[in-house]
Parts: sequence; structure tokens; C-alpha cells
Amino acid sequence: MGSLRWRALLAAFVIVVALIYVLPSIPSIRTSSLGAVLPSEEINLGLDLKGGIHLTLGVDLDTALANAITSAGQDLRVEAREKKVLVLRPRLLGTRQLEFTLVKKEQQPEIDDLLKARFGSFDVTTREESGNGQMRYVLTASEKYIKYLEDLTMDQALKTIRNRIDQFGVAEPDIRKQQDNRIIVQLPGLDDPKRAINIIGRTAHLEFKLVDEGADVQAAVAGKVPAESELAYLVDKRGGAEVKTPIVLKSEVVLTGEYITDANVQFDSYGQAYVGMNFNARGARIFEDVTAANVKKRLAIVLDGTVHSAPVIQDRIGGGRASITGHFTTEEAHDLAVVLRAGSLPAPVTILEERTVGPSLGQESIDAGMIAALIGGVFVVVFMSVYYRKAGLIAAFEVVLDIMLILAGLAAFGATLTLPGIAGIILTLGMAVDANVLIYERIREELRHGESVASAIGNGFSRATVTILDSNLTTVIAAVILYQFGTGPVRGFAVTLTLGILASMFTAIFVSRIFFDAWLARRQPGTQPSI
Repeated sequence: MGSLRWRALLAAFVIVVALIYVLPSIPSIRTSSLGAVLPSEEINLGLDLKGGIHLTLGVDLDTALANAITSAGQDLRVEAREKKVLVLRPRLLGTRQLEFTLVKKEQQPEIDDLLKARFGSFDVTTREESGNGQMRYVLTASEKYIKYLEDLTMDQALKTIRNRIDQFGVAEPDIRKQQDNRIIVQLPGLDDPKRAINIIGRTAHLEFKLVDEGADVQAAVAGKVPAESELAYLVDKRGGAEVKTPIVLKSEVVLTGEYITDANVQFDSYGQAYVGMNFNARGARIFEDVTAANVKKRLAIVLDGTVHSAPVIQDRIGGGRASITGHFTTEEAHDLAVVLRAGSLPAPVTILEERTVGPSLGQESIDAGMIAALIGGVFVVVFMSVYYRKAGLIAAFEVVLDIMLILAGLAAFGATLTLPGIAGIILTLGMAVDANVLIYERIREELRHGESVASAIGNGFSRATVTILDSNLTTVIAAVILYQFGTGPVRGFAVTLTLGILASMFTAIFVSRIFFDAWLARRQPGTQPSI
């Protein structure tokens, strides 16, 4: 009797805890005074049930490759200088080749050793004398290196986008790579879709480029842009109006935003917001070298193809700090700092497709699921009550308890309920009924073999429990694999399937046995169970 009391208390405790987690998901209770003392966790609905945003993003891998190879050229010049080897004008050829000039051809063995030791991802495709005792080198990135850079770029873009989405607290966003350099983003139940699209779609691709001081700006506007230079526009939003001034920049990117470690909003002496940035050690060293070599020249800060400022370098800038000014509002500066802090995208990203999914389809699905569950539930209750009498009513009660435990688990663990997840719940409810049928049939067999009532119930539960554990364990393993390798709705199905199996085993084996033991404790001698 003592054991029965403790088991009953444990079951009651589980039911109360489940109620505590389920009730906040009911709107009328969530907004009531009772909702203030309940946990804040609710059942999250997936994009297919709650509506939200669906985005297809395209990643510009060619630009990522060009930036990586340009950066390799800068590293080559720095490392050659440390070995007393002078290398000039490392520059990009196309998107996969790097060209530079070795000033003293007698230093060919030293530069070849450096290329072999530190730049093995490139093949020397051209090595020729270019006059004046100099040699011209052309390096070509290997296919293996290009594949590595492409994979790295996609992974970095995926991580950056996820970091940005985390700023919104979106539960269970579905973000995954697809073929053709695309990334799919699904954000269920987003409250501010317009701002989210603005931040997610913003590339925040930050570049530093030197201004081509010798170029004729008017000729460049007319289409005569000097070789190795490009036409851009300096945007000034002073006074509320946006003014674009043409400016000619060197095509070579001297530094990118990938070296940023922190970004935050700051204010100048006039109260104007701007964004301050810190670079990591490598970025700080590059920035210091660039500013030291180009004193009294203008350095343009280019964000997503727009020049925000082009200040004159007054002196070498050490310490790895820089800033972006551009007459931002405080909110614009904050959003820019958010995307830079979350990580600059390794390559420009464009929105190829944008869809706002309404919740109407999901509501129809929920309504249809509820009707199907009610009809199925009524049939189950009627059948079980007729076939197993009072024991059938216990099974019906356990089905209701299963649903509550599954929903409580979804809320407690912050999992998302999706349309396939509803299918998972219905599937596990069927398995829960099967578990009760197994137990009841074993008890009936024991009674037919002449066992006493207590012995029949004990043996029935023991024999059925082994079978139930056996079959459910394999299903749980399959669900874990689905969750590990699946995405989005598939994961939702795996979660509800796992929670449903655990709930059904708890109710069928543990709770059901409490009912039978309670009946045994109070039954009159000679009374048979209603089963």
C-alpha cells in the first residue's frame, strides 16, 4: 500500500507539472492573473502552422573567392618582406589568379621556397622575366582550394545569418544550405518581418579601398574608368536628403570586414551616431600597414557597395580601431552594429525569393487535425469501453494524459509544433492504445489460464512491458536519427514522436498499473476485474 501511495503521488506530481507547462499556451489563461505566475514558455508553432517568413538567399561565391585571393596576395607581400624579399603589386587576375612582380630575379629561390612552404594552395602557372631584372609571377588557385573556400564561405554565411536571426529570439528557425549556392531561411511567427528582412538580407559586406587620386572623376562618370579602378558613389545624408557624389576607387580591396571582432554605436561631439569597430590581431596589423603606407591619401569605407566615408589618412593608425560615419540615425547605427557584430557576411548575399506565409493554412490544418483527433478519440473510447469495459475507460483517460504530456514537453523544451509534428502525435496515440491492448490481452490470457486476479495482473503487466519496451526502443532510436539528420518539419516530427512514445510508456505501464493496484487494494474477495 505504501508503494502504491508513493507511485500515485509521483504520477500526480507529473500531471501537475505538465498542467503548469500546458496552461500558458492557452491564450485566455496566458493573459489572466494566473498566467503571471506560470512559466513563460509556450508551445511554439512552426512556419506551416503559425505563418512567418520564407527567404531564399543567393551567395556570391565569385566575390568571396576574389576577396580571399586578394587577401592571400597581401599576406604574400608581408611574409616576403619579413624575409627581405621585395614583392610588388600583388593583384587579382580574374577570380582565381594572383599576379605579382619579384623585384630582384636573383631572389627567385627564396620566393619559390616561400610559395612552396606557405602558399601550397596555389600553382605557379607563369614565371617569366619582365625586364629591369624583375620577374612576373602568376599563381592559380587549385581546384581543391577553391572547393574549400566555397564550402567555407557557405558555412560562414550560414553561421552569420543564424547569429543575426538570434538577435530576434526566433524559436526553431529553419536555416539550411541548398544547391546552387543558396540558403533557405524560414522564420515562424516573426513579429517584425520588415525589419528582419532588412537585417538578414543586408550583406554588411565591408571593404576598405584606396581612393584613386589621379583619376578624372567626370571622365569616369562618362564611362572612362581607369584600369584597376572603379566608379563608386559617396553617400551623404546630411539634412535628411541623400546626396551621392561620384568617386573613383582602386579596385584592390585592402581590408575586409571579416577581421572585425566587435562593433558598437558611438556618438561624436555633435551627438551624431557612428559605428566604432575593433579588428582582430591580423586585421589590426593589415590596417596599420595600409595606413602607414598611404599617409595623406584617402581611404574609402565601402559598405555593401556604397561609400560611407573617405577620410584622409593623417598618420599610421595602430590599435586595430576604425569607425564608419555616414550621418546615421541611432536606430540605423544600432542595426549596422548588430550585423557587423554578428559577423560580416563573407560574400554579398541577395534575396532571390521572399514569401510571407500566412497562418490561415496552418489554422485550417490545426482545425482539421483537431476534428480528426476528436472523431478518432470518440471511436477509441467507444471501442475500448465496449471491448474492455472499465479498463477501456482507463485507456481513454491515458490517451488524454498522453496529449497533455506531449504538449507540456514541447513547451518545456522549447520545441516547435509543426504539421508533421501533429502527425507524430496522432501516430503515438495509436501506439499508446496498442500498448494498453497488449497489457489487457496478457491479463485476459492469465485469467483464462486460471491464475489468480492479482497474479494475472502482475504477470500481464510484466510480459507486456517487455514487448512494449522492445518495440518502442527501436522507434525512439529511429526518431533520434531523424532529429540528428533531419531539418525543420522532419525534426518536429521526430520530437513529437519521441515525446509521444515516452509519454505512452509512462501512462500505459506506470499510471495504468496504479489504477489496477488501487482496485486490487479495495476489491471484495472473489471480484473479477472489469476487463
